[in-house]
Amino acid sequence: MSDKLDSKIPAGPLEQKWTKHKMDSKLINPANKRKYSVIVVGSGLAGGAAAASLSEMGYKVKCFCYQDSPRRAHSIAAQGGINAAKNYQNDGDSVYRLFYDTVKGGDFRAREANVYRLAEVANNIIDQCTAQGVPFAREYGGLLDNRSFGGAQVSRTFYARGQTGQQLLIGCYQALEKEIAKGGVEMFPRTEMMDVVLVDGHAKGIVTRDMVTGEVKSYAADAVILATGGYGNVFFLSTNAMGCNVTAAQRAYKRGAFFANPCYTQIHPTCIPVSGDYQSKLTLMSESLRNDGRIWVPKSQDDAAAIRNGKKKPEDIAEDDRDYYLERKYPSFGNLAPRDVSSRAAKEACDDGRGVAPTGLGVYLDFRDAIDRLGENVIRARYGNLFQMYEKITGDNPYKTPMQIYPAVHYTMGGLWVDYNLQTTIPGLHCLGEANFSDHGANRLGASALMQGLADGYFVIPSTIAVYLAGEKPGSITTENPEFAQIEAEVTERLNKLLNINGNRTVDSFHRELGLLMWDNCGMARTKESLELALQRIPEIRKEFWENVRIPGHGDGLNTELEKAARLADFLEFAETMCHDALEREESCGGHFRLEYQFTADSPEVQAGSTQPGEAMRRDEEFAHVAAWEYQGTENKPIRHVEQLEFESIQLAIRSYA
Repeated sequence: MSDKLDSKIPAGPLEQKWTKHKMDSKLINPANKRKYSVIVVGSGLAGGAAAASLSEMGYKVKCFCYQDSPRRAHSIAAQGGINAAKNYQNDGDSVYRLFYDTVKGGDFRAREANVYRLAEVANNIIDQCTAQGVPFAREYGGLLDNRSFGGAQVSRTFYARGQTGQQLLIGCYQALEKEIAKGGVEMFPRTEMMDVVLVDGHAKGIVTRDMVTGEVKSYAADAVILATGGYGNVFFLSTNAMGCNVTAAQRAYKRGAFFANPCYTQIHPTCIPVSGDYQSKLTLMSESLRNDGRIWVPKSQDDAAAIRNGKKKPEDIAEDDRDYYLERKYPSFGNLAPRDVSSRAAKEACDDGRGVAPTGLGVYLDFRDAIDRLGENVIRARYGNLFQMYEKITGDNPYKTPMQIYPAVHYTMGGLWVDYNLQTTIPGLHCLGEANFSDHGANRLGASALMQGLADGYFVIPSTIAVYLAGEKPGSITTENPEFAQIEAEVTERLNKLLNINGNRTVDSFHRELGLLMWDNCGMARTKESLELALQRIPEIRKEFWENVRIPGHGDGLNTELEKAARLADFLEFAETMCHDALEREESCGGHFRLEYQFTADSPEVQAGSTQPGEAMRRDEEFAHVAAWEYQGTENKPIRHVEQLEFESIQLAIRSYA
């Protein structure tokens, strides 16, 4: 393990680590909490929950978001549900089973201690949100209902139709607005973080740009929390909101925070397929649909071609001529196999010439059998808003004809490296939710993103931030410190440089070029050759960007092109780190699939019946670790540090869902 990485995982039995850690950690007297200030960047579920909770505890909080309201954070887009081991269905669930499923689902590339804590506090999240009035679905008798999600054989997912993220965010938003009204939280909407400010090596503030007036301004605090989401838009086309970016994390990385496992990106199997070059984003169809929908393609390439050419319709394909490939390959989990496994299976079917979308990249998600079994009204009650959204986008009625779906970038498991207290390698800089790397390993199970965001915000950071703050003198750093003026000047210079290039290409043209390069070479499948090609091309695209991008307007006011250009500049640097990480990790695990490392028919594990040809082949002896990258300059390769993963409660095994 690198001597620069101290995970601070407490000693003792797994089940007692979190309780013991809270007991052993430093506390701050309630009267003294009022003396400390905390900056929270991001107002989604992780950031909003943290800001509201810290304010309720007495801390003075400044919360920043680039949206016009915290209500518009991207957490609102989560559809399917949130996991917790309440075992209301009496189907054998437990905290340990949720922990095990999450570690296994992440292909054994996550810390046991962090994941167990996540599973442990998940039950508290449901209680908290129910008390807030979140309208979770209920059974006929009034009890909270559950449904199943990928990678689990129990029903543990709590949901609110197909808009769970929105309802959870409204609850979080109400808690945040209460604290704003009380004066505990000062909210800064339409304000984008441009850099983090370090004083004597500690994070003590940020520099922002007012997106309406263009003003560049500094803010100081005793600690800084980043809850700024993931970096999926490095691929340009993703299910993320178009404003989602890597800027806050990349700026922190360039100031000394290590970036962990950036090659771990999640490809979600149920998204509406790409339909043309004009698109600027993709649309998710919730994993919850796989509870009742069956995924299939024709067994025959000829039938698939006839569908693509409009000569046949899906109902023309006889039942015996359909390949329900997930049910065939993974009978124990069927259509609820984990996302990485399901995505690769869809790609495999389409690569075999059996895709049904006009582009050849699409498979069917069919509700015919569920409607026959349960009735259209039941399906409408469960998924009505999702079916309506699909019909509005595609023009097809999914009650009458199968949905077409295909994998797309959805989530990123990599992020800033954090210890057990959620503190990065920069003292005072904490990182929550999707922006950190800590809980999901190489693949996130469905309905776990909301769980992690709210766990970090409501329950973890309120306990652990005192570990840092207790050793700091409150209010000792202000924006009068010279470091703030220096970073402000650097931010202003960078923005002016972008505005003055006055080239011939749009920001989006560069972003599309980068995104296509990343998707083709560091997407659902990667090879040594493809990654080396990407590492050759990224600096070339970046060089042309800084010489030939055109940004109309000026910086003294609203300028969306300037916003996009600043974010893309960070993506153009981050993409290299991501490809370095994928190249150095010479194994396949979870969402990181190196074509060179997969089981074949001749592999002993396949012949023993432990797995199937084409499945991801981990190399535990060499790569059962976290890779954390240290910035060394834009034109230099970063340094790779290693945090070894220790498995005391779970035995490493080939991940099988057959």
